[in-house]
Amino acid sequence: MARSQNSFMKKQKEKKKLKKKEEKQEKKELRKEQSKGGSLDAMIAYVDEYGNILDSPPEEPKKEDKKSENKE
Repeated sequence: MARSQNSFMKKQKEKKKLKKKEEKQEKKELRKEQSKGGSLDAMIAYVDEYGNILDSPPEEPKKEDKKSENKE
C-alpha cells in the first residue's frame, strides 16, 4: 500500500509542476502581447536648452547670417 500511495503522490506533484509551468508560459506570452516595445526610439529622451526633458528632439535655434546683419 505504501508503494502505490507514494507513486500517486509523485504523479500529483508532477501534475502540479506541469500546471504551474503552463501558467507561467501563458503569463509570459501575455506580457509579450501587452508590451509597448523596448525599441531604442521609445527609450531616448532629449534635453532642450533650458534643461527640460522632451520626447521629441528640440527644434534647433535659428542661426542668423552675419551678412544680413551688416546690411541693415
